[in-house]
This record gives sequence, C-alpha cells and structure tokens, in this order.
Amino acid sequence: MLRFLLEKEFKQFFRNGFLPKLVIVLPFVALAVFPLAANMDVKNLSLAVVDNDRSNTSRQMIEKIVSSGYFKMSGYFDNSQAAMKSIEKGDADILLEIPPKFEENLNRENSGTVMISANAVNGMKGGLGSAYLARIITPQPPTPKSPKGDFAPPSGGWGVGGGAEVRPQFRYNPNLNYKIFMIPALMAMMLAVIGGCLPVFNIVGEKENGTIEQINVTPVNKFTLIIAKLIPYWTSGFVVITLCMLTAFVFYGLVPKGSIVLMYLFAAVFTLSFSGFGLVISNYAKNIQQAIFIMFFFVITFIFLSGLFTPYQNMPEWAQMLGNVSPLKYFIQVLRMIYLKGATFADMQHLFYPLCALAVFFNGWAVLSYRKKSV
Repeated sequence: MLRFLLEKEFKQFFRNGFLPKLVIVLPFVALAVFPLAANMDVKNLSLAVVDNDRSNTSRQMIEKIVSSGYFKMSGYFDNSQAAMKSIEKGDADILLEIPPKFEENLNRENSGTVMISANAVNGMKGGLGSAYLARIITPQPPTPKSPKGDFAPPSGGWGVGGGAEVRPQFRYNPNLNYKIFMIPALMAMMLAVIGGCLPVFNIVGEKENGTIEQINVTPVNKFTLIIAKLIPYWTSGFVVITLCMLTAFVFYGLVPKGSIVLMYLFAAVFTLSFSGFGLVISNYAKNIQQAIFIMFFFVITFIFLSGLFTPYQNMPEWAQMLGNVSPLKYFIQVLRMIYLKGATFADMQHLFYPLCALAVFFNGWAVLSYRKKSV
C-alpha cells in the first residue's frame, strides 16, 4: 500500500510544474543573493571631520582613517556645530573632532585626545563605527617596520593611551566575514521552507480539490498515509542541501570543515521534523489561505527564536525556553559548527537528540491529528 501511495505522491509532485522548479531555483537564488543583502558588516561610514589643529600629524591621521576602507569622507567643517548638523541631517555617521595644539601635545607629552561622536539611531552602526575609528587612531604594538607603532607618526603616537597590549584572536572566522556566519543559517532556512512549507499545501490542497475524500474511503491507515506524504518532501530536502552546498562553494568558496555525511544525517532529521510540523498545520487548516498564514506566523517566530541573525543566548530566558521547540535553533547551530569549526558528532550530540525528539513529536502529532472523517 505504501508503494502505491508513494507512486501517487511523486507523480503528483512532478506533474506540478511549479514545485520541482521551486526546489531547484529557490536555494540557488537564496544562497547566491541573500548573503550579500543580509550583511551586517559596517562599511562606508560617512565621516565628518573638524580639524582644529591643521597640522601634518592630523592630516596623516585623517588619511589613515580614510584609507582603512571603513570610512568615506563626507566633509570638513570649521566647527563642531556645523558638523553636528550634518549628522542630524543624515549626511554623516561619525564625527571626529581634533583639538587645537594636537601635534604640539603629542610632541611634548607623547599623548593626545580627540573627540568621537556617533549617530546612534542605529545602535550597531554607531557602536561599531566608533570602535573601528578608535581602533584605527590607537597606536598599535611595535613592529620591526615601525618601532613606534604601525599607525604612529614619526614624532610619537595618537589615540587612547598605550600601556596595555591587546592581541585578539578570532577563532573559526578570522576575517570576521559576516557572510560566512550567515550562509549556514540560510541553508537551514531554505531547508525549512522546502521541507516545511510545501507539505502544508499537500493535505489542505487535496481537501480543496476533493481528492482527500477518495483516500479516506480506502482502508489506508493514518500512519501509512502520513509517511507517504512525508517521503517526497523529505527526499527533496537532500536535493536542497546539496544545491546549497554547491552554491556556497561556487559563489563564496565556502566548504564545510566537518563531515558532509554528518551534515546529511542532521538534515534528514531536521527535514523530517519540519515536514511533520507542516503536516500538522495542514491537518488543522481548512483552506490554503489559512494554512499559509498559520505557517507564516510559526516560521517567522521560529526564525527569530533560532538565533539566525543574533545569538539566542542574548534573548530573555523565557524566549530561550520557547526557542527549544524550534528545530531551526538546533539545525542552524549544527551547520555553523560543521562549516566553521569542523565539529564531530560527539560535539553535537546534545543537538541531535532534541532534534530527534521534535521529529517524533511533530510526526506523531500529524498522525494523531489526521481525521479520515469530517467532523
């Protein structure tokens, strides 16, 4: 019986001219375009400068800031009031004010101060921009080429005081490339869309077409029917994850540092859990419009609780507890650990078992909630 039902489901899937194209085109476009758009790297910050010193040292510092690639000059101003107006208008993001006798203080006291003001309407942009600027104008540890510091002028250094040497080490993503952080999460999201959203339209679509009544009068049990509904989308999940990996490699040169087999194992369990969740919604929805809105609500909720854009550890405790029922939370962590850290199964078994539990829970719910008779 299962073989005949699977034959029917696969024929129904391929006869739909839209679904096979969606399974192929959506992951390709998403992985090629979304990492470029969903990028939180802060670059091309508009810098307003008030140079009250007008010395060689102040000019060297400004040239060093602009040549860093993070800032572009929006204008020079005679006073801080005019510069602040440019920030209020949105023409500038950061204001750097260099006081009078800046070079003289450097030569006499070997230290100097500058004022940095940032537009903090966008807190992340303002905070990171100020940190970048402070880092650039701070003397760096001595090197053989520059015994007084990489950014220090011949007469000394500028910035926020020396005394302590900080050498940060960035593990797993040394260049702090935000695309590398986002691509594994986008893979999980594409797998959720294909493996979770498409099953939503299956049973509810047959309800609208009236074909579900023909199945209900057959002796097919609920478990067999749900399995037959799951397998086509579970299989398409392997196609999606493969296309995502190929696109990440071709466009960004990103390859997993861990086991690809392990990735497919977790992808299989994740797709099974999310497809089961989609069938649960399909069982309760009375039409496609209702199913779309219900699924949209839950997918958006799962995305924000999963740590897709920000670490879930930063969320309140109640939000972290709600996030435990999101399969996306576990799978995003898995993909990032495999891609960036080369993690093994022993490192991720604390994520595997909750994912398996959710797969059993959602699919069991899908079987129990399916009714062969209209109420």
